[in-house]
Amino acid sequence: MIPFNVPPCVGDELDYVKQAIDSHKICGDGAFTKQCNAWLEERFHAQKVLLTTSGTTALDMAMLLCDIHPGDEVILPSFTFSSTATAAVLAGAKLVFVDIRPDTMNIDETKIEQAITDKTRVIIAMHYAGVACEMDTIMDIARRHDLKVVEDAAQGVMSSYKGKALGTIGDFGCYSFHETKNYSMGEGGALVINNPAYNERAEILREKGTNRAKFFRGQVDKYTWVDFGDSYLPSELNAAYLWAQLLHADEINDNRMATWNAYHNAFRPLADAGRVELPTIPADCVHNAHMFYLKCRDLEERTALIRHLKANDILAVFHYIPLHSAPAGQKFGRFDGADVYTTAESERLVRLPMYYGLTEADRNKVIAKVLEFYAQ
Repeated sequence: MIPFNVPPCVGDELDYVKQAIDSHKICGDGAFTKQCNAWLEERFHAQKVLLTTSGTTALDMAMLLCDIHPGDEVILPSFTFSSTATAAVLAGAKLVFVDIRPDTMNIDETKIEQAITDKTRVIIAMHYAGVACEMDTIMDIARRHDLKVVEDAAQGVMSSYKGKALGTIGDFGCYSFHETKNYSMGEGGALVINNPAYNERAEILREKGTNRAKFFRGQVDKYTWVDFGDSYLPSELNAAYLWAQLLHADEINDNRMATWNAYHNAFRPLADAGRVELPTIPADCVHNAHMFYLKCRDLEERTALIRHLKANDILAVFHYIPLHSAPAGQKFGRFDGADVYTTAESERLVRLPMYYGLTEADRNKVIAKVLEFYAQ
């Protein structure tokens, strides 16, 4: 079976994990965590980056830093993972879902303003497949209505919008280093803080409500409990694993792009014939080959394609069930306006195997079997 995903591994991970063990420092915020933070800050020109235990907890921190109160509203797309929504719900917000654009599968920036009420506090821009939302428009709306913008860039590490790294445009950005992402530490993530006014509070939140970070910098002579918080620090073992991959970030990116481009070129004739739709990459966006998807004619055709590929030992999968149709979505939120594209487009989308190290032979088999299906 050609798997849908294989967690990335460049070969040096165990060496760095052993270094962490030998240092007798395997809890959070050790040398490897600091190196990863610094690498992300330098590479993406980010004001401050803090590794977290997951992309989900990075979102949790971002929503807490937005100072949400019970009854406040957060605008977000319904076509996203549950973490995008649960972070807002845990902070006390009501969810307001809006429709997506059918070309990028991102939040439709033209639907946001009509969903704003006097209770709206935050817009969450989820960059689907590592392709940026229309951030200029979203940031303009936020400025005019005095709203915060949180970028859910879980899939967007190494992607950019008009030359700016995803995650560094809004007030806060959130990355994921889950095993399904381009760069992995098993479970892990990072919070990007784009306004230094939030640095100290973020450190306190992340360190169980203490000012421990200031203590280790020598800014206070002892640390103590100063606010509410949680434990959002990943283990040094996880950070050491990630460090190996960050050192090979361009190699991983180039390898994935080669697969993405091969798929795109192979299926272009099908798209030109109107048989499928391919991913759209707007001119202002640089993506990271996080995923490659096709859009079939409808749900029935998608189901048949997935079945055909599985029969030929290829695992292809669909993606999110829209959150507004889920039990929790109905409990915690509402859909503003008409669901023109969210459900219909989600039922057409199928994702093909995409991972670092996918062999040319396996890639060619995937291509051949997709073309075989459409030739029938």
